[in-house]
Amino acid sequence: MTEAREALNNIFSDQIKKVILSDQKSKENPYRKIALEWKEGFYQAEKLTEKQAFHENMELDRVSNYCEECLNEGFCQMNAWSDTAEYSIKITKKGKVFYQKKKTDAPVKISMTHNRKKKYLLEEGTVIPPLVDMGVFTKEGKVVRTMYDKFRQINKFVEFIDEAVEKSGMDKIHIIDFGCGKSYLTFVVYYYLVFVKKIEVEMVGLDLKAEVISKCNEAARKYGYDHLKFAVGDINGYKSEMPVDMVISLHACDTATDYALFNAIQWKAKMIISVPCCQHELGGQMDSEEISILQRYGIVKERTAALMTDAIRGNLLECCGYKTQLMEFVDLSHTPKNILIRGVKANITKQHKQVMMEEVQKLCKCFQLKPTLLRLLEEEGLV
Repeated sequence: MTEAREALNNIFSDQIKKVILSDQKSKENPYRKIALEWKEGFYQAEKLTEKQAFHENMELDRVSNYCEECLNEGFCQMNAWSDTAEYSIKITKKGKVFYQKKKTDAPVKISMTHNRKKKYLLEEGTVIPPLVDMGVFTKEGKVVRTMYDKFRQINKFVEFIDEAVEKSGMDKIHIIDFGCGKSYLTFVVYYYLVFVKKIEVEMVGLDLKAEVISKCNEAARKYGYDHLKFAVGDINGYKSEMPVDMVISLHACDTATDYALFNAIQWKAKMIISVPCCQHELGGQMDSEEISILQRYGIVKERTAALMTDAIRGNLLECCGYKTQLMEFVDLSHTPKNILIRGVKANITKQHKQVMMEEVQKLCKCFQLKPTLLRLLEEEGLV
């Protein structure tokens, strides 16, 4: 057993509340310091570079080995504190290990800024039935420890909705959710607007799968969400029986997103929230002699086509009178970084619309593109 390993065994036989690893062995180590703090059942690590902080949760049985790896590869100094003692390990350039333990008069203070409690729109401690059924909350309304990432992602999506609703100033909203699937976010959005924001809501979730729609209607009845209904239907050609104030479209594949945006524009919806996916249309059309490098490598071509697709959609929404933002959104299921498109009806000048359309036309000409949304809008004389 090495001296460092023996010292670590002694340290972690105590109830360690805080650990700091410091004194980089070389500049190749990306972290200048790592701090670990004890939470309820796990340690929370904060890894600091010169400009950023990265966070990770670690199980108790992993921390001792992790500290050993850090001392072997990245750091020369480790300090650790329990309520009654302070420990230190110092490794010299020649590899000699100095270990020390001394008593402390007061418990160590926990002061990592990452632990300041963030104010979420969906508050922990409140029983939110859809989040309980999703496994994000316990029956008592506490966040399940392993579901904090999903809890934060759901809150982020609700923030996007909340900002748009706040700007609208509306106290009654009609919402269509295209391609709702199992409707996790549909239920959460309805809950937030009705029970937190106290807004009158009529909401319809639309999907092609009859079995999924049946289960969603059962869940809506169970929750008592009387003004949330689900129906089987296709985005392309769907006719709404009510006026539409907001259109939500999450993960409508390829050109299905274009039909969702097109319908929203036709209905003069005041708010549009869309997270596209599986964007293949423009990838199959790209053909540019001037910028052929973007077509040479498959992955570059795929990502370029996806980015161009959303840039065109954003510009076309601007042409149709929507103040549009393209923002990063982390998907709930697989955690890729997607683009979220948010459009809010606004007074857009004729000159600005013209600039937006010229940009679309130049891009389409350069790469020989014929995007579905542009075609649909042109056929209806909307651009």
